[in-house]
Amino acid sequence: MAVLVTRPAPDNQRTAAALRARGFEVLLAPMLRFEPVALPADAGRDVAGVIVTSSNALRAVAPQLQSSALLRLPLFAVGDQTAAAARDAGFTNVISAAGDATALREVIASSRLVKAKANVKSTLLYLAGADISRDLAAELAERGFEVITQTVYRMAPVAALPREVCDAFAANAIQAVLHYSRRSAAAFVAAIRAEGVEISALAVPHGCLSANIAEVLRDAGATQVTIPAHPDENDMLEGLTRALQS
Repeated sequence: MAVLVTRPAPDNQRTAAALRARGFEVLLAPMLRFEPVALPADAGRDVAGVIVTSSNALRAVAPQLQSSALLRLPLFAVGDQTAAAARDAGFTNVISAAGDATALREVIASSRLVKAKANVKSTLLYLAGADISRDLAAELAERGFEVITQTVYRMAPVAALPREVCDAFAANAIQAVLHYSRRSAAAFVAAIRAEGVEISALAVPHGCLSANIAEVLRDAGATQVTIPAHPDENDMLEGLTRALQS
C-alpha cells in the first residue's frame, strides 16, 4: 500500500522522503508541470526591492540572474524555504516573512529598506506565477507601494496519471492521496475521471493542505478528507499518519 503524492517536481521528492521516513511506500503523480517564462532584460529597472511568494519563481529566474542588479536588491520572501531558495539563487539581502502572504505584506510595509520617500511610491518587482490566488500587488498599493507583477513561470495541468498509478488504484493498492494546491487537485480529479479510476481513487483518504483545496475533493465525491490545523506539510503528514493508523 502506498501514499500518492500529487505535488509537482522537484518538491514532490522532498515529500516522498518525509513519507518514507514515516514508514510509508510512495507513488508520485505530479499533476502540474513547471514551465519557466523568460524574464525581460529590463525587468526590475528602477525598483527598490523584489517580492517572491514561491520558490518556483526563483527556480525559473535563477539561470538568468548572473551579474544581474536584482541580486543586490532587498528580496522579500513569503517563508523560510523560499528565502533559502533566494539565497541559493544569489540574492544577498533576503528578508523572510516566515509565514503567509498577509505576513509578507506587513513585513514589506514596515520595512525601512523600501519606504516611500516624499510622496513618491516605492516600486517593487513581484516575481510570480501565471496563476495568482491573491492580489498582493493591490494590497501593497493601499500601503503606498507600486508593484510590478512579472510572470516568470506557469504550472500547466497534467492530463494523465502514470500507468503504475492507474494500476495501483485498480488494485486498491493506494491508501491515501496528498494534495498541495487547488489547481493540482482539480487536475487530479479530471485525470482519474479520464482514466476510469474515479470510484477507487475517491474512496481513499485525501490529505489536503487547506480547506480551499479540500473543497475540490469533496465536490468530486471524496468523503475522507483531512486538513491540518495550519497549512503546514508536517502537520498534514502527522494528521494523515493518525488517520491511517486509527
